[in-house]
Amino acid sequence: MSSLIGKEFPEGFHFNYVPFDEEDQKDHLSCKRPIQFKLSQDNLKGKKIVITSAPGAFTPTCTLSHIPGYIAKVDEFKSKGVDKVFVITQDSAFVNAAWGKLLGQKLPIEFGTDPSAVFSKSIGFIKDAGENGILTSRYTIIIIDGVVTYAEQEPAGDVSVSSAEAALAKL
Repeated sequence: MSSLIGKEFPEGFHFNYVPFDEEDQKDHLSCKRPIQFKLSQDNLKGKKIVITSAPGAFTPTCTLSHIPGYIAKVDEFKSKGVDKVFVITQDSAFVNAAWGKLLGQKLPIEFGTDPSAVFSKSIGFIKDAGENGILTSRYTIIIIDGVVTYAEQEPAGDVSVSSAEAALAKL
């Protein structure tokens, strides 16, 4: 069990993301400028936020098994009062926006970046990819009213504790 559970979400981090726009979603070649979501208590209080991380956009397990479950179950997340689901990698916000378009992104899901995996490193949820550097690992965190209620990192290369089903069961 993660040492984050039951504690206020750590301050001083942010995700960059290109906000979802249904009209923009139709044009796979357009791309807006990223904005920043500060992971501060001010932005988390009174909210339900799910963060699910993948080692990389467009990678096989992430693209075929992990993230499609979140998109398929978007209405279940909404029905449980989730304000945002952040899908993150250390890739750029532009790469993640393109990945979200490919996968059929729907609100409240946003595809963002953990720049240089700074947040993921701070909580120890990283993957050493050798010459490809440090990647965000596959994990899911649930924050309710600024407090972490669930934080699990995949023990292997599969999708279990980070799946949409696992997150929904903990909401």
